[in-house]
Amino acid sequence: MSLTYKASGVDIEKGDRLVDRIRPLAASTQKPWTLGNVGGFAGAFRIPPGYEAPVMVSGTDGVGTKLKLAFAMETHNTVGIDLVAMCVNDILTCGAMPLTFLDYFATGALDEEIAHSVIEGIALGCQQAGCALIGGETAELPGMYAPGEYDLAGFAVGVVEEAKMLDGSKVRAGDILLGLPSTGLHSNGYSLARKALLDHAGLGLRDRPDILEGESVGEAMLRPTRIYAEEVAALLDSVEVRAMCHITGGGLTGNLPRVLPEGLDAALSHLPKEPAIFSLIRERADIAEDELRRAFNLGTGFVAIVKESDVGAALSALETFSGFVLGEVVAGEEGVRFV
Repeated sequence: MSLTYKASGVDIEKGDRLVDRIRPLAASTQKPWTLGNVGGFAGAFRIPPGYEAPVMVSGTDGVGTKLKLAFAMETHNTVGIDLVAMCVNDILTCGAMPLTFLDYFATGALDEEIAHSVIEGIALGCQQAGCALIGGETAELPGMYAPGEYDLAGFAVGVVEEAKMLDGSKVRAGDILLGLPSTGLHSNGYSLARKALLDHAGLGLRDRPDILEGESVGEAMLRPTRIYAEEVAALLDSVEVRAMCHITGGGLTGNLPRVLPEGLDAALSHLPKEPAIFSLIRERADIAEDELRRAFNLGTGFVAIVKESDVGAALSALETFSGFVLGEVVAGEEGVRFV
């Protein structure tokens, strides 16, 4: 019998069937400016009308070791939302509105049901972000991944008027930091969280500690990352925003200095109530406060900086999104202070 591609571990027919199955998912995210359809060699998208000097803003990211939990829990329909969120939330910080998304799904042996479930999540994330899923790549790579495992990468593109692009240069002492709550761990700090809860504390993913109020450890850790596209759009329509910051790996201490001019600090005086997963980590693992703040968002997933005179209007715009005053910009060289 002659050797075939399928016998070597790559099933082309299965991949073709998956493309046919995901066409409706991609179609559910399309916009009037989408050109072509899923299955071509590239995705195309017109720049929406109304821009005088449009700037394209791009972002790429993955989901990291949160995928290990998806494998263990056999829950694959949420990590696609995480993938979109991690890319889209980054480009939002420039004031860009998301336009398009591309995904890369790689696995050792393609499981159609798992792949379809993952891409369902990606499509849902695109709907939440208001962007179009215009293409992607499914790679079957025998020998590269353990059975049942896969990896994800995402690529988002947005657009902003050049004169309205945010880079933090307009931030001044006396400006106010407004926070938006996170849903939990989002997609950062999972190596530490897994070590703390599963290895150090000896918890199982199906365990339901009282502090999680009915959720299992695995369910709490798999909560999808919040996508902040609607919140940012509401804020930009209401006030002049001077900077925005996505709280990813590094937490508040590592990310806020990235949007602060030299000589200015973020003085944080009104930290939000933390999602229960962080309380569980505090309760069950011996981790110093500084380390917690460097590894996790601890309840704040996104920050916007506005003039003090605009705080009322900004909070009104964010009322349905649970926005809150987080602190103030002050003179200093520490970066972030907890006061």
